[in-house]
Amino acid sequence: MSLPKDFLDKMQELLQDEYDLFIKSYEQEKSLGLRLNLLKTDKDHFIKINHMHLTPIPWVLEGFFYQQADRPGKHPYHEAGVYYIQEPSAMSVGTFVGALPGERVLDLCAAPGGKSTHLASQLQNDGLLVTNEIYPQRAKILSQNIERMGVKNAVVLNESPQTLAKHFPSFFDRIVVDAPCSGEGMFRKDEVAQEEWSLDNVLNCASRQADILEEAATMLRPGGRMVYSTCTFAPEENEQAIASFIERHPEFKIESVDSYEGFSEGRVEWSGYEMEEIKRTYRLWPHRVHGEGHYVAVLKKMEDPEVREPKRQFVKPLKDKKKLAPYLEFAKETFINVPSGDYVLFGDQLYIVPSGMLSFDGLKVVRAGWHLGTMKKNRFEPSHALALSLNQADVKHSISLAADSEEIATYLRGGTLPFEGEKGWYLICVDGYSLGWAKLANHMLKNHYPKGLRWN
Repeated sequence: MSLPKDFLDKMQELLQDEYDLFIKSYEQEKSLGLRLNLLKTDKDHFIKINHMHLTPIPWVLEGFFYQQADRPGKHPYHEAGVYYIQEPSAMSVGTFVGALPGERVLDLCAAPGGKSTHLASQLQNDGLLVTNEIYPQRAKILSQNIERMGVKNAVVLNESPQTLAKHFPSFFDRIVVDAPCSGEGMFRKDEVAQEEWSLDNVLNCASRQADILEEAATMLRPGGRMVYSTCTFAPEENEQAIASFIERHPEFKIESVDSYEGFSEGRVEWSGYEMEEIKRTYRLWPHRVHGEGHYVAVLKKMEDPEVREPKRQFVKPLKDKKKLAPYLEFAKETFINVPSGDYVLFGDQLYIVPSGMLSFDGLKVVRAGWHLGTMKKNRFEPSHALALSLNQADVKHSISLAADSEEIATYLRGGTLPFEGEKGWYLICVDGYSLGWAKLANHMLKNHYPKGLRWN
């Protein structure tokens, strides 16, 4: 691995006695991790049924290291959203956020969705998760991962932080700012990050991060928690970014949170300020933990009795029940209990909007909540997202196939399956985990697994 010379010189100056250990970490294999989706499974059950070589990640209750030979991305459980493959150090962010059911949570720079899906697990489909990505193509990938994990209460947006700040003043209980950064902590796993790195880019990133933090601060309600993170080592983007923000915003303080073995305190001497509380922030070094480089700071906004709740304009649900008739007919035939909530139509796409969501006016919406399906002429076609968010207890007809069976492989390749039963929509599951739809007619299950996701 050929690391940039300016980077090496800078790290030697910063780390001094630890520099040799740091450089040796680049000769080691990168650590691989997956995080269980607690909307779909629980730790005890998964451990009983899984066949991988898993070791617990200390800082994530539902996180595990796995081995390269396990290939979890090539398993039906991955398609069913039973787990999310995520870099181990990055999982620490969700742990420090600690979202609680019922809260309003924002992931401001969210693609591809690792941290958002972690927050969704914590919320347990109770509350509101707004997950945003400024780049359209990355926002699409984010939306696909929200879908795969079966999240019902997430709104996916494709907006700038400035636009969101105007729309959501003092609104969120918790905000994640996983800021775009120079990516130094990813050099071991991402050659592109090495190629794009420069000292000038570090400064450009630091400037952009300051702007993003300003917008995030206006969206956090008094008493709320904001978690700032980067995957870089640069003090300009870490300690200096946080110390400068605290200087500008005395209404914020750095929270003291539990640390984990191998986590290092933030360095006051790198911050540019005499601010002892910088020690409450954390660095994850690849020579100290099994993971890549990361930095995390947990900030709390002080309560302020002078701050009044702004006037809010909430989403207006669909009132005309006639427009819902095809869906309601499908729901009556398919569900044991018809889902309740505020229905909205985006064109011909039907959603249930999470409770407490503000108006969509002026926002670029990628996913408006729980995507139920498409309103066709005189009929309703359920979405893949709906299938992935259900379990067998929710529907009248379901089939569970074994993960190692030929039938599940046939289904994932888009093939039909012979079956005897009552006509209608069937939820196809793998070992009890929902995977997709099929429709039974003439003793055959017609496959509705999305063509773009099918196995070769």
